[in-house]
Amino acid sequence: MSVVVILIVAALGFAIVYYKFQKPWKEVDTPFPKQWRLILVEKVNFYNALNSHEKSQFEHRVHEFLLNHRVTGVSVKIDEVDKVLCAASAIIPIFRFPEWRYTNLVEVLIYPNHFDDQFNTEGEERNILGMVGTGYMEGKMILSQMALHKGFENSTDKRNTAIHEFIHLIDKMDGTVDGIPSVLMQNQSSIPWLSLIHDKMDEIHKDKSDIDPYAGTSKSEFLPVVSEYFFERPKLLASKHPRLYEALEAFFNHEMDKRSLQVKKHVIRRNSPCPCGSGEKFKHCCLDD
Repeated sequence: MSVVVILIVAALGFAIVYYKFQKPWKEVDTPFPKQWRLILVEKVNFYNALNSHEKSQFEHRVHEFLLNHRVTGVSVKIDEVDKVLCAASAIIPIFRFPEWRYTNLVEVLIYPNHFDDQFNTEGEERNILGMVGTGYMEGKMILSQMALHKGFENSTDKRNTAIHEFIHLIDKMDGTVDGIPSVLMQNQSSIPWLSLIHDKMDEIHKDKSDIDPYAGTSKSEFLPVVSEYFFERPKLLASKHPRLYEALEAFFNHEMDKRSLQVKKHVIRRNSPCPCGSGEKFKHCCLDD
């Protein structure tokens, strides 16, 4: 194949991908669904740590995400809980950036459980719970339904697969997944960050760290793993790894250690205060009989 033909094919491929990702952005023009709010209240600690104004902002962005990105079940039936948790995972790391849009994402595919690198959901050697697509899967993310739910059911284990994969997607915005999120670094030098990665990975390899060992496998995995820690156990991270906490705080523009993350799950009953903030009982306000 001649160089000219290769260039033409490459240009066409780029044009197709560009057009695919440049669909008109849909704006929210309807109220946030009541049932979605209940899902956030009952399952998302980050949401519960926000004030009333911030909760409205978070709801708006969850709504906007679901208007502009498909969430599709593959070999599994999904419902509103799956969609809202997926959207919440996307918004948590970018909450302090109101104008942020995942322009490199079209669809999130929800698989039932572990899958392999060929996207098989059955058979041996299935050890993947989340993946950002490349090549013909560009613009797609794959998440395990089991891992998606587990990430919000256990809010103290410093693990959340969906947030992990959205951090990869953020990292990828500059063209490469390399653990150096230039879009978050705001013209900061990458040298201090790389030095910090080296030091922390060295601690992991010497078994002198409470950071998940998976962070020690590569620079590209270090950022998502420690970001899970940052959003789930910020006070602990600030205590045990102050320099790392400060770096992530600067990246995400968020003082997470000031948040009172609610560990106890909220269960909304008929006589509970309505989560919409009206001051009325749930049964008299947002309960759909």
